[in-house]
Amino acid sequence: MDFSKFLDDNFDVKDWVNAAFKAQKDSPEQKDAQAATLVMKLQLFIQEVNNSLEEISQQALQNLPRVLRDVEAVKQEALFLKEQMQLVKADIKKVEEDTSHSMKMLLEVDAVKSKMKAASNALQEADNWTTLMADVEEVFQSQDPDLIANKLIAMQHSLSMLAHCGDYNERCQHLETLKNRLEAMVSPQIVAAFTTHSLEQAQQYVKIFSDIERLPQLRNYYHRCHKGTLQAQWQQLQEDNQGQPLVDWLPSFTDTLVSIWHKEIKWCEQVFPDPVEVVCELLTQTIKNLQPSLPALIDTALQGNPLPALLEIRQILQRFLKSLENAAHAVTESLGEQHFFELVQAVSAPLIPHLLLYGQLEEEHLLQELSGIQMEKKDLIDCAQLLSDSVGKIFKLSNEALERCTLLTDGLGSCGLQNALKSLFHAYCDRFVAALDNLALIHEQETSRAEATHIEGALGEDWSKFQHALKIIQACGDLILQCEEFDLHLSSTLLHAATTHNIQPMSPTALAPMSPKSYRSTPNPFKEFNYLSEQDSRQYAKFVELYSLLSQDESSSLLQSAMDEIARVNELSHRLAFGIVFNQLNKQLSQVPTMEVWTSEGGMLSAELPTFSLSPQEYITKIGQYVMTLPQQLEPFTSQENPMLDKAMETGKLPYPPEPGSPEVEHLADHWLGSVARGTMHSYVEAILKIPELSAHATRQLGTDIDYLCNVVEALEISASPSLRHIEKLLKIPLSEYGEVRGTIPDRFVHAIGAMRSNQES
Repeated sequence: MDFSKFLDDNFDVKDWVNAAFKAQKDSPEQKDAQAATLVMKLQLFIQEVNNSLEEISQQALQNLPRVLRDVEAVKQEALFLKEQMQLVKADIKKVEEDTSHSMKMLLEVDAVKSKMKAASNALQEADNWTTLMADVEEVFQSQDPDLIANKLIAMQHSLSMLAHCGDYNERCQHLETLKNRLEAMVSPQIVAAFTTHSLEQAQQYVKIFSDIERLPQLRNYYHRCHKGTLQAQWQQLQEDNQGQPLVDWLPSFTDTLVSIWHKEIKWCEQVFPDPVEVVCELLTQTIKNLQPSLPALIDTALQGNPLPALLEIRQILQRFLKSLENAAHAVTESLGEQHFFELVQAVSAPLIPHLLLYGQLEEEHLLQELSGIQMEKKDLIDCAQLLSDSVGKIFKLSNEALERCTLLTDGLGSCGLQNALKSLFHAYCDRFVAALDNLALIHEQETSRAEATHIEGALGEDWSKFQHALKIIQACGDLILQCEEFDLHLSSTLLHAATTHNIQPMSPTALAPMSPKSYRSTPNPFKEFNYLSEQDSRQYAKFVELYSLLSQDESSSLLQSAMDEIARVNELSHRLAFGIVFNQLNKQLSQVPTMEVWTSEGGMLSAELPTFSLSPQEYITKIGQYVMTLPQQLEPFTSQENPMLDKAMETGKLPYPPEPGSPEVEHLADHWLGSVARGTMHSYVEAILKIPELSAHATRQLGTDIDYLCNVVEALEISASPSLRHIEKLLKIPLSEYGEVRGTIPDRFVHAIGAMRSNQES
């Protein structure tokens, strides 16, 4: 039996038992026998282990006194070592005290030696400088750049050792003069090497100029060589395209610059220690020094209608920057260096003055486009169609403006866009209101003309005007819905722009523009160039303020003023539609006080008839039929879901609203029915109060008319006017009972009806 498994740290009893029985495939009786055998073996093993433990314990007890003696001996030796170490420490301290003066003298001697050596070196270098000065003219006569450079390097090294000499500055100037002579001597060869892309010569001059600490001057030679070539290409391109728009030929030049990058970066990688910076500086200086300048050509190109041309130029330059970014990524992972920022700034600089004026340019463009939208017609049908069509056109302009803002300014011009949109919607709403005022005036003139010519049309014979007026209200609802949706898009654009440019929201009291230094540490100026923080701190602060407002309050609106203007338009549209419906009723009711029926007795027979036998007069039946026809006219607008009309009704309230506490109505038809019915009853009450006199028969007839109108409005599930019911009650009771109803009926009605019926007392 293998007992080694009992020594494992992860010993598991069940696993061991299962393993012991696993190989056996005997009958249960044999397994029992095997188990008994295992138990006996384990017991024997336990006994053996116990014996072993007992034997080891005895040996440990016997060895313990010897171990204690050894420990004691080690302790004594440790104490002796400690005493010896203290003695050594005391000896060392004594030696230090005795030799401190000697060590000080040695240090002073060493310092003297160092100074003497430095003086010796200086004398040697001075002598070497003199020797080099004597030989330098001879070396220059050899016209060998390498020999001259080596001589100048040696002189440079000697000069570094003579910094404390009295004529150090004069020697530095003389060395610079010699370097200038070398540079002037080899400048034609340098220009030829850079122009012809002679790799071997260029590498030679890079080494020479690096050694004499004049590598920046060599880079300037490189820049001047290629900058002149690119300048010539620019002028030739302009001459070839004389009279052509800038946007037609500018892409050719930007493509040339991109190809120059790819070509020169490969060559410069074999020549300069910092090839990316060298090529960046080449493109930057080229763009800044174009003649005629790019800003001047852009100013000329933006004459007339500047915004579309500005957008085209911006897109050309953005494609150029994108190509440069991809090219830069191919040779370096880090795009945050200063030379990349300066390159992006040089490309963007010609457009920045125009981008800062983006809000004004956008406003002028939008107002010009708005002037081309027709919104007024004398005919209500045509005008309603024009106003409905204008909603889609105005938001087409708004969405195009938002797209321009994104493409032109990367969303940083959102504040300017906000102001431009405010002006657009203000002007649009003014024209909408003017169209409504014109329609209302035309409707009033038609009504007056009909009255002057005594043309009596049937009440409600032309419901088409009302339906077209409802179409205008629907257009207002469309305006509101689209404005809310567009407001979300505008806010989203501003938030996205702030996130892209790593702008942090802050409280208005803490607003401060980002400094150029902090911005120029951006990881990628190709994507995060913030012209606002660079050029206009006021606009930048405004942008951050709006961003902070939207971040802190998601319900904030950037177009609240436009919403208010649209609400005003919606209110006027409701007044126009309500006036078209209600003017006919008013016209009918205005005749009530002068009707002859109120003074006629109606004959003896009619006086004896009961009130319920009387029929309502024609004027009130016309009014009732007109009110009951209203649901049919509203049906085309209410028979299906109409969110635009519903939205307009939510914000534009009709005249004669229901009493406070009245149950709310859900359907548009119920709003209109309730408003028209309440207005009709109100106007009817005012007309009744103007009746000068009522005969007994007229009193009963007026009560019948009132009861008819109340039954009509109640059939439409509208509560009858309390004022109308009060008058009806006063018409039915005798004059002698008027004193009893005082307090329950307003005195105004009691006095007015009593005065009308005063002739009935006799």
